[in-house]
Amino acid sequence: MSVTAPSLPEIRNTAPPPRVPASLQETGLGADQIEQLVIKTLYGGEANGLALADRIRLPFPILEPIVERVRAQQLVEVRGSSGSGSAGYRYALTDAGRDRARLYMEVSQYVGPAPVPLAAYVAEMRALAAARVYMDRERLRQGFSHLIVSDVVLEQLGPALNAGKAMFLYGPPGNGKTVIAEGLGRTLGGDMYMPYAIDVDGQTITMFDPINHESLETDAGPSSVIAVAPRDRRWVRIRRPVVMVGGELTLDMLDLTFNPIAKFYEAPIQLKANGGVFLVDDFGRQRIRPQDLLNRWIVPLESRIDYLTLHTGKKFQVPFDVLICFATNLNPESLADEAFLRRIPYKIPIEDPTLDEFTRIFALNCRRRNLRFHQVLVAYLQRRHYGPAGRPLRACHPRDLLDQVTALCRYRGIEPIITRELLDAACASYFVTTSTKPAPVVAPPPTTARRRLEVH
Repeated sequence: MSVTAPSLPEIRNTAPPPRVPASLQETGLGADQIEQLVIKTLYGGEANGLALADRIRLPFPILEPIVERVRAQQLVEVRGSSGSGSAGYRYALTDAGRDRARLYMEVSQYVGPAPVPLAAYVAEMRALAAARVYMDRERLRQGFSHLIVSDVVLEQLGPALNAGKAMFLYGPPGNGKTVIAEGLGRTLGGDMYMPYAIDVDGQTITMFDPINHESLETDAGPSSVIAVAPRDRRWVRIRRPVVMVGGELTLDMLDLTFNPIAKFYEAPIQLKANGGVFLVDDFGRQRIRPQDLLNRWIVPLESRIDYLTLHTGKKFQVPFDVLICFATNLNPESLADEAFLRRIPYKIPIEDPTLDEFTRIFALNCRRRNLRFHQVLVAYLQRRHYGPAGRPLRACHPRDLLDQVTALCRYRGIEPIITRELLDAACASYFVTTSTKPAPVVAPPPTTARRRLEVH
C-alpha cells in the first residue's frame, strides 16, 4: 500500500532548545552526583578535560572545580597535557580513585551523559505541548500523499490528530492500519529534545533509545572551553517518535525496568514515545489480556499523567503526552467495555478499498518497481481471481503480488514484467484455495460377525 514517502516542508512544531547550564546549580544535580559520574567515567581510562566534558555532556567550567576537588583528595592525577589550560590535562584515576570508583559502581554502574532532573523534563514536555501546531486539511493530505487513503478516513484522522486523543483503527487485515498510524507520526512533524537520562531522587532512568528514537544531532563534537554550547547537551534532538509494539507487549514493558546488576532504570515504552505516537499493533493478540492493558491506561488516558514507581517504593508522576493508536482487526466492542471505549473517542474503521482505490494502489506499486501498468491487469485479476472466489480486495495485495511477480521473473532470469501468466502464478502461491474435490469415501469398519467370517 505504501511507497517511499516524500519529504514534508518543515514546520515549527518544537519546543525551544534547553538552555545550557551556566553553573552547577543550574544543572539541577548535586556536586556529589557529578563527582561520582566523573570518577566512573575515568574508571574506563584516562581522558583530557574536553573529552571528559563531552562524555558527561556538561561544560568543562562546571566540571573543573569538581575535578580539582578529587585531585586534592588524590583520587585523580594528571598524566600529561594535550592542550592549554586545565581542559587540556589528561586525567586518570589513582589506586585510591579506582577503589572509590568500584564503590560507586556498586551503587550504580550508569556511565554517560549526566541526567537531567525530573522537573526539567516535565517543564520541557509542557513547553513542547505549548508549541504544538494544529493540523489542517492540506497538511494532512501532504502527509499521506505517499498512500492511497480515502477522504472519509482523512476527515476522521485530522480531528483525532488535533485532539491528541487515543484512537481505534479497526477493520479487516491488510488494509494499512499500521502504515496509517506510522503516517500520523510523520504528519505530526517537527522535532523535540529527549534527555539521555533523567534523575529521580538520585536514581537514574535512561530515556534515549536508538531503536525507537531517530537522532537529528549534527553538533556531536567535543565541548569547547571558550565557546558556550548553544544548548544543554544532556538532551538529544530527535524526530518525533513513532513507537510500535505488537504481540510482544507485556505489562512489565509499561513500568520502569530496573537492572539489578547495573543498578539503574530503563524508561517504559510509553515514556519513550512521549511527544509522538505510540502504536499498539494487532491489539487483542498480545500475551496479556486486553482488559489488563486497558485498565493500566484508564487513568493516563483521562488525566494525561502517568504514575511510575521506583524499586524503593517512591511513586512519581510523568507527562502522558502521547497519541495512542490501537490497531486491530477484531471488533473493538469485544476487546473493551463501554467505560474504556469512552476514553478512546475516535473509532476509525479502515475498510477494504474500492475497485478504483485498489487500481490506484496497484498503479502506485508498479511505479515504485518501474513496472509498466495497465488497467487491464486489475480487470483481469478481478475477473479471474477475485470475483469467482468471492475474495475481498485488500490494500496489501498489489504490493505482495507484484513482489511475487518480480521474484519469479528474477528466478527465470528475465526482466521483471507483468503478464497474465505471471499474475496467475503469483495468485496460485499467494492465496489459499480451498479444495473443491469430494472427500474420499472410506468404507465403514466390518462388524463383529463379519470379522469372525473373515478370520475363519
